[in-house]
Amino acid sequence: MLNKYNFEIIKKDFFGRIGKLNTNHGTIETPVFLPVINPHDQIISPSELKKFNVDMIITNSYIIYSDKKLRDELIENGLHKYFSFDGPIMTDSGSYQLSVYGNINVKNDEIIKFQNQINSDICVPLDIPTKPFQTYSQTYNDLMITNSRIKEAEKLYEINDYNSILACPIQGSTHLDLREKSSLFNSNINCGLYPIGAVVPLMESYNYDTIVDIIVSSKKYLNLTKPIHLFGSGHPSMFSLAVLLGCDIFDSASYVLYAKSDRYITSTKTYKLNNLKYLPCTCPICMSYTINEIKNSSNKIKLLSMHNLYIILKEIKTIKQCINEGSLFELVEQRCHSHPKLINGLKKIKKYSDIIELLDPSSKSTFKSFGSYSSIRPEIIKYNKRLNRFNFKNIKNALIRTSYFDCDN
Repeated sequence: MLNKYNFEIIKKDFFGRIGKLNTNHGTIETPVFLPVINPHDQIISPSELKKFNVDMIITNSYIIYSDKKLRDELIENGLHKYFSFDGPIMTDSGSYQLSVYGNINVKNDEIIKFQNQINSDICVPLDIPTKPFQTYSQTYNDLMITNSRIKEAEKLYEINDYNSILACPIQGSTHLDLREKSSLFNSNINCGLYPIGAVVPLMESYNYDTIVDIIVSSKKYLNLTKPIHLFGSGHPSMFSLAVLLGCDIFDSASYVLYAKSDRYITSTKTYKLNNLKYLPCTCPICMSYTINEIKNSSNKIKLLSMHNLYIILKEIKTIKQCINEGSLFELVEQRCHSHPKLINGLKKIKKYSDIIELLDPSSKSTFKSFGSYSSIRPEIIKYNKRLNRFNFKNIKNALIRTSYFDCDN
């Protein structure tokens, strides 16, 4: 049953948390990044990902379903044997193809049943990822279809007693009231995980302030004891900002897609390979090859993909350490100062500081200021409110009465 799965929160900083998610194929610590694996184009194979200490991957069940030979093989042997990967595997339903092509040849109930047939650990209904800035009426209609498919998936789980985790996507485009409506609907569904969908175009256009609005609105009514998945987020520069707002899981094929266009990821920016004279990294790839060796290698895409993945996974570990020591906001400030559009996302946090303050632990590590934006930190606002409670005239009079204050001075 779905209720056997749980998400244990073991450390918090603002809305960010370190947690443990139980699945059929092991317990995963969050925040976590899931590399997207294309069944037909495995630049880095799932078995090789174990060398990166990748505990969980995600793949597209619709691509598998559309290939009859592959579909029959996986129904017989399952996902984990096909990919030679013994950790948890999440499957998407084909929503990406739906957003690109407008229509796909599978029904919601079919893809839900198929994901469970091939032993997926986390399954997603066939939601409609409405593009940003779509009309309100179109977004509303898409959301109603998505909600009906989520409800259908919940019934299928109840009838068939599926043993996987059901993920219920939050949609609504850039209409924040519809994101809230989606959040309220999903709060009443028996599921184990909430993906926030259709934000990739906003990331590609650097609309980080809008993404902040969407994350907060999408979480408004959700059960916060369950993990939040930010679908399609693949550049490490924005991970800390999303974690600060409560996102626990990220996924992307960016590590490969960037490599295919000769792009080299760092924690704060991306370089075109031809613009690099040195490799500003000490990952195993950058320590084993020179820049010219990578440029001229017949294996260039794989080498770049491996470097990019190392950087992404390193950022996740950095975020965890910051949560553990209570310095997550400081990391967010550092990362956001690396790009003017990320600064817009940092500014937008001020709008929600009162909400974030409610769940932020009072005890913090040493405060480090990085400039004027440090003043929007929720703990600053919290202690400012506390100072405003004091009437210093009354305090002075009280000290006089108890002889702790010299009234002549």
